[in-house]
Amino acid sequence: MTSARMAKPGTGFASEFSEIAKTIAIALAIAFVPRVVVCQPVTIPSSSMEPTLLVGDYVIISKFPYGWSRHSVPFSPPLGEGRIFAQAPKRGDIVVFKAPRDGRTDIIKRLVGLPGDRMQVVQGVLQINGQPVKQEPGATSLEDGPAGGAIRVSQFRETLPNGRSFTSQNYGPDTPAGNTGVYLVPAGCYFMMGDNRDNSLDSRFDPGQVRTGEASCPWNSDLDRYLPPEVGMGFVPFDDLVGRADMVLFSWRQGASLLKPWAGLRLDRMFHKLGAPTAT
Repeated sequence: MTSARMAKPGTGFASEFSEIAKTIAIALAIAFVPRVVVCQPVTIPSSSMEPTLLVGDYVIISKFPYGWSRHSVPFSPPLGEGRIFAQAPKRGDIVVFKAPRDGRTDIIKRLVGLPGDRMQVVQGVLQINGQPVKQEPGATSLEDGPAGGAIRVSQFRETLPNGRSFTSQNYGPDTPAGNTGVYLVPAGCYFMMGDNRDNSLDSRFDPGQVRTGEASCPWNSDLDRYLPPEVGMGFVPFDDLVGRADMVLFSWRQGASLLKPWAGLRLDRMFHKLGAPTAT
């Protein structure tokens, strides 16, 4: 009668550990790869894109429309410059990008200016290459202003030169950010604005000191004299684009009770598409 062969000490443990490690690796890949390649969720923390996006919106951004850069990967590892399968964004896209000054903070704005464009805001109206963007008056309301007290908010249906239209809002023609100098958008860079024009630190404002190693665009500091001394985005480099916002998956009202989360759900915003339509 022969005896069973004894297993080598530690062999069972090593095999079991290896299987566990493989399982974890597969699970991480399943969670990680779609986020890098296909889409990524972001939440809206501020009102700079109202009325298009509301605080509490949970937005899905597509990664593939502009190709992939190091910012497509969580934590933006130092993988080098440039994009894989790069495709230029379109005027009117709602874009998530990294703040040029740090290359880390996610920002969401609307792309209104392309390389070579001359951009200006005159009496609260956006001008592109010397031509005012078409505006159709919409609703007017009284809301709490940034400095307290009620302020009149006017909405407009804007149509960009390529026919894409959307709703913006402002506080009037003579606000601190309602009259600017002329911005010449550099090659490889884009001009972004919030739809809430008087509550958005965007490409109208100086980007501040850009951290060493981050992509950057040239900035004319003479433009700063037209606006309050705030730090904004400046021109946004193509490499800093993360993806295009395509849909509001769901949305929560501010101050919703954790005990009754369903009461704060905005049902009318579930699966709300964000593509800027073409004007008819």
